[in-house]
Amino acid sequence: MWVSVGLLPATGVLAQSFPAERIISGASGDWNKDGATDLALLVAPGSEDEVIGIYLYVTESDRGLLKLVTSAPDKVWGNSRLDGFYGQDPAITALANGSIAVMSQNSAIGRNRWERTLTLAYREDRFIVAGYTYSYHDTLDLDDSGSCDYNVVTGKLKRDETAQSVAPRTVSIEDWTDEIGSKACGLL
Repeated sequence: MWVSVGLLPATGVLAQSFPAERIISGASGDWNKDGATDLALLVAPGSEDEVIGIYLYVTESDRGLLKLVTSAPDKVWGNSRLDGFYGQDPAITALANGSIAVMSQNSAIGRNRWERTLTLAYREDRFIVAGYTYSYHDTLDLDDSGSCDYNVVTGKLKRDETAQSVAPRTVSIEDWTDEIGSKACGLL
């Protein structure tokens, strides 16, 4: 079975088509707060050169059908196969406030373990990265660990136990790179 999603001419989002078995994780919620159920998907890449993509849909108010609002391929690192490594499975979940949490991790392979969560919010007819949370630890060097909770929109962050701030930003999920969060958190 193939899943096809349409084109949004106003935003320039390209039409996407992928086999249904490439869907890794999904969540539903009301992203645009119109009372209708919307959808978020993590989709395995079509080639070995990419990582997992994020596809975000809202329900059209006049027809009750889902339409693709955001296509962000190559965004989430992690296992995308049933026979892949444990401890590297990504997930996408709906939050009570209407935001979306996209989680990735390495909790199984090597000495460097980490967890990352992107919080996505629907603002002004697009999805932005509202938050970036990252924690890490070295399984051999117990002093090598840390965390950062960064509110991208306000620029406020907490690195380990220290509150800091950087310039506020509005970054769409399509334009987001992990380097943006790592740089703000001083992890580069």
